[in-house]
Amino acid sequence: MMSSGDHQGRELGEGSSSSSWRPAVVPPHPPVQLSRYEAQKRRDWNTFGLYLKNQRPPVPLPLCNYNHVIDFLRCLDQFGQTKVHLQGCVYFGEPKPAGPGTCPLRQAWGSLNALIGHLRAAFEENGGLSERNPFADNAIRLYLREVRDAQSKAQGIPYKKKKNNTNNNNALPKPNNDETPNFQMQSSIPLDLSLQLSRRKW
Repeated sequence: MMSSGDHQGRELGEGSSSSSWRPAVVPPHPPVQLSRYEAQKRRDWNTFGLYLKNQRPPVPLPLCNYNHVIDFLRCLDQFGQTKVHLQGCVYFGEPKPAGPGTCPLRQAWGSLNALIGHLRAAFEENGGLSERNPFADNAIRLYLREVRDAQSKAQGIPYKKKKNNTNNNNALPKPNNDETPNFQMQSSIPLDLSLQLSRRKW
């Protein structure tokens, strides 16, 4: 027959044994640190989605085509910091103009080319079909080529394609920029989209 002392000791032993057990705590996985390229690609994709959303009427992504993409690129010129002299300007074709002139600021071709590369990749990564990728449309390539050639002529610097180089984003020499930001918002651009675009490092 078990004495009361033995019974109390058993209960004490069981209690101490159970109280010493603790469930294993698995530390949460730290968030994956995106590369600079991936982070910028995500921001550009979100910005383009916001641009479509703010159209009147809003444009669903499956209905987006190259016309929407070109309109988006033209919209970005209001945030450009590259002086592009127009024909008729005394500085047109001058690699090192003597003054800033009154010609408008534009987005540099290299910036637009890199942006399209981000959006083209993001479109397919987010479920888009490669054969229906509006950012890979031939019209986009022609538009970028026109921008490149126009800026090259305006700066008096002929464009020369680098050989044996698959990435020609930097093939066009850096233009003579006026570093004065031009963040005047057009009324057709919603404020939230304007702020997001103006914060982007072009």
